[in-house]
Amino acid sequence: MQTTPEVSVVIPVYNEEAGLARLFERLYPALDAMDTSYEILFVNDGSRDRSAQILADQFRARPDVTRVVLFNGNYGQHMAILAGFEQTRGQIVITLDADLQNPPEEIFNLVKKMREGYDYVGSIRRKRQDSAWRTYASKAMNRVREKITRIKITDQGNMLRAYGRNVIDLINRCTEVNTYVPALAYTFARKPTEIVVEHEERAAGESKYSLYSLIRLNFDLVTGFSLVPLQLMSMLGMAMSGASAALVVLLLVRRFVLGAEAEGLFTLFAITFLFMGIILFGIGLLGEYVGRIYQQVRARPRYVVQTVLQQGGPEDEPFEAVR
Repeated sequence: MQTTPEVSVVIPVYNEEAGLARLFERLYPALDAMDTSYEILFVNDGSRDRSAQILADQFRARPDVTRVVLFNGNYGQHMAILAGFEQTRGQIVITLDADLQNPPEEIFNLVKKMREGYDYVGSIRRKRQDSAWRTYASKAMNRVREKITRIKITDQGNMLRAYGRNVIDLINRCTEVNTYVPALAYTFARKPTEIVVEHEERAAGESKYSLYSLIRLNFDLVTGFSLVPLQLMSMLGMAMSGASAALVVLLLVRRFVLGAEAEGLFTLFAITFLFMGIILFGIGLLGEYVGRIYQQVRARPRYVVQTVLQQGGPEDEPFEAVR
């Protein structure tokens, strides 16, 4: 009979073979020192390196507390986290990146805060060990996102967070194709809070988030939790229509008062190009919403779990057949 652990740790993994050994060396002792029941769920997000094999070896070394979810392809970090959530049994669920930028030793502080009665605990990096441009861009997007969505997440790029069972159960009922897990949890939490945690340099490898990926993530966050961008474009369209009508009246008055003149021709070109740029931006924004609706109504699986390595699971299927 499987026992219900107090803490479940969900770790998405994508091409992290260089740093997994160091993660194991710090993660398991940190959780053992907490003197509570726990489980660790590694979700292999279609890694192309030896990450899946390393995770399988770790499962065999610690099958009592280790479970491994293997995707059949790459579906993204947030889909990996959602797949992990569906497999968790703990009353407190922790999400942690595999790159060791968030020290596993900080898990105890999150659990301690959750025991005070909170059902969602976010984290704020004390001193970020990222590049200057990424830190600045992240802070700028945080401010814009909070204004648009009214979701108060101080450090949205930090995945070291704790979720109560009530929040996890609600998230598991959602079927969004594009979402941002911390923001989704914030909308369901009755009593959210945040704490400050340490932040370290990446243990090995390179970040999987490019500038394009970060932009896509923020589009998912904004369009998935607010209609404000569409409303702003509507109001901007009305303002532009009013300004255009006023400009036409002004040009007519000048035409009858001053006569024909060609000096303002390039000004009109500049105004026309400005309006065209705004119109194209609005069409692109509308396309983001329509594209997400299209992905949702197709009702395709958000991810495909190839197999789950866990104690008491099937033993007759060789690992090579599910890589």
